Amino acid sequence: MQFFPIFQRLENCHCLFVGGGKIALRKAKTLFPSGIKIDVMAFDILPELEELSISSKGEIQKNVFSTELVRNNYTYIIAATDCKKTNLAVANFAKENNIPVNVVDSQALCDFIFPAIVNRNPLTIAISNSGSSPILSRLLKQQINQYVPDAYGDLSKFVGQHRIKVNASITDKNTRVAFWQKVLQGSSAETIFSGNHQQAEKMLSEALENPQAFNQKGEVYLIGAGPGDPDLLTIRAFRLLQQADVVLYDRLVSDQVMALIDDSTEKIYVGKKRDNHSVEQGDINQLLVKYARQGKRVARLKGGDPFIFGRGGEEIEMLVDEEIPFQVVPGITAANGCSAYAGIPLTHRDYAQSVQFVTGQLKDGSIELNWVELIAPNKTLVFYMGLTGLPLICKSLIENGMEATTPLALIEKGTTQQQRVFISTLEKMPEVLLEENVVSPALLIVGNVVKLSEKLSWF
Repeated sequence: MQFFPIFQRLENCHCLFVGGGKIALRKAKTLFPSGIKIDVMAFDILPELEELSISSKGEIQKNVFSTELVRNNYTYIIAATDCKKTNLAVANFAKENNIPVNVVDSQALCDFIFPAIVNRNPLTIAISNSGSSPILSRLLKQQINQYVPDAYGDLSKFVGQHRIKVNASITDKNTRVAFWQKVLQGSSAETIFSGNHQQAEKMLSEALENPQAFNQKGEVYLIGAGPGDPDLLTIRAFRLLQQADVVLYDRLVSDQVMALIDDSTEKIYVGKKRDNHSVEQGDINQLLVKYARQGKRVARLKGGDPFIFGRGGEEIEMLVDEEIPFQVVPGITAANGCSAYAGIPLTHRDYAQSVQFVTGQLKDGSIELNWVELIAPNKTLVFYMGLTGLPLICKSLIENGMEATTPLALIEKGTTQQQRVFISTLEKMPEVLLEENVVSPALLIVGNVVKLSEKLSWF
């Protein structure tokens, strides 16, 4: 480790910037929030840098660098000119006077370097690779920005405000550590992320009344996994999956999404196929209760969105009855994901002003739907679980008045690398199904918007 990361209090410190251009301004902006006093020495100084210096109660010297003009009581010196000779002179002066120096774009002359910073005040994340690649540090910063919400700063403040109270209430160190882990990775933290600070305060107070019981209390996360592409998983879904102890997943969750779950997490397959239920719904409900009562964080992972033909409502009804804490994380539903990846907008000013989601699952060899109600001009129909019943769906729509030439799209394994899209009509799609070995999951889209697929297809 060439540069050791240290977080230093800079409120009473003094820094000299030699150079008054954009590079000096960028570095000064980084230091300014820490409360450091900023002096600037340069013949030409950007107005914004001057204002920053004055705001920090620093001094401005409009001169070229001269050692005679530099005091030796600086905490830091930063050489930020475009002249290598001047930067070297600044570095030599600083080293002779034992003042840590940073020379922009010259790692060999630096006593310290600037990290890429993710600021979630008071939480600060600093990224460095010893100056070898600032671009790589910036790229990592972008990734961290995606996965660490701004509200982590609020969570950090919340913990700081209550740390003394918790320490006084829970004297046993192991119990206290378990307590904070539960708070930081449970519903209290998620309540902070949602902006409901009063509720978070209430939850913490209730937890402190009986820390042992709180530590043993589990929770269920009802998570929508989206239609298949792991990049479509929401940030919140990803975060909760990483902290789950147990994951109950169904058949429609893609292998790519499952690969994001840590190997140490217990994974239980509870998938269901038509006429072949691996685990009955009632048994799934009981598994959620069982693991939650063991104090575990249980992720119930469903393909698409748990509230769109996912029976999520039934599961959380049971959790409410059993007084099990839970969270619901929406997912990109199959209709949205598959249609977008197939280049088919579900609504369009010229073709469809409404869209209806329908389950096409067979029951006793038939599909119980109000076919007349489904048929309307300028409307898009999306059939979930309609692969087996496709011939009956096409036949019923035609018999009830829909034009046989109405465009229809059959999307197999939408949003994944195995996606296939078949475009035909109500009349001819059953023949396509016979010719092609289409497998589930598959989605049907009926309506004139399907005409746009050839033009708008991008994936």
